[in-house]
Amino acid sequence: MAKRLDGKVAIITGGASGIGASTVHLFHEHGAKVVIADVQDNLGQEIADKLGKNVSYIHCDVTNEDDICNLIDTTVAKHGQLDIMYNNAGIIDSPSPLGRILDTKKSDLEQTISVNLVGSFLGAKHAARVMVPQRKGCILFTSSAVSAIAGISSHAYAASKWAIVGVAKGLAAELGQYGIRVNCVSPFAVVGTGMSSEISEADKSQAEDALSNLVGNLKGQILKAEDVARAALYLASDEANYISGLNLLVDGGYSVVNPNMVNIFSAFMG
Repeated sequence: MAKRLDGKVAIITGGASGIGASTVHLFHEHGAKVVIADVQDNLGQEIADKLGKNVSYIHCDVTNEDDICNLIDTTVAKHGQLDIMYNNAGIIDSPSPLGRILDTKKSDLEQTISVNLVGSFLGAKHAARVMVPQRKGCILFTSSAVSAIAGISSHAYAASKWAIVGVAKGLAAELGQYGIRVNCVSPFAVVGTGMSSEISEADKSQAEDALSNLVGNLKGQILKAEDVARAALYLASDEANYISGLNLLVDGGYSVVNPNMVNIFSAFMG
């Protein structure tokens, strides 16, 4: 198998679990030297120990700019370069992922914005600090399908993910002159990531079935963390060397259809 990231150095925030962990494994498989950045120290170090010398773990709270600076500087000191910065760390705000605006506390909004948006912004800022002198690099973000269709998340979460797409597009315009590409990966719901990672296997199976057969547009398929990782791999690789400013939706076409109309017609035709 051709190694699509051979010789590249990548940082993945939120790399200890979910989409981040799947991306760590896939980037490593394709030849990258990977630095896992997370606050889940045991999980992050366990992955690094399992995968070996080309994978390391650094504790990093993405809302803390000193932590981000340390992450970037330590990576460059160890590997001599930074080719890929994947700003993936994020949270689903509580208490309800579909909370109404009247039920949303200011503190919930601030926390969601702080992790999802500010954390991504800081990661991109300090990656650019290194990549601009290199005159090359790839900055990625995990946004969400909520950036393309309304009503499937809380307002706080949607605001944070919409803003990430705005930052990415602005950076693509600014940093293109230095040969730096900037893109987003925007997945539909992935069961077993974020706050849903603690659900039982039975509940997970039920949720996946509901997403595939009741909610999702692409029937018979279930979006998994590995699918999102493969999208990130493509955007990080040289195969995407002229792609920048893209918000790549990994949603099985959910955002381009009106499932309510399909269900209504099916009911009448059935």
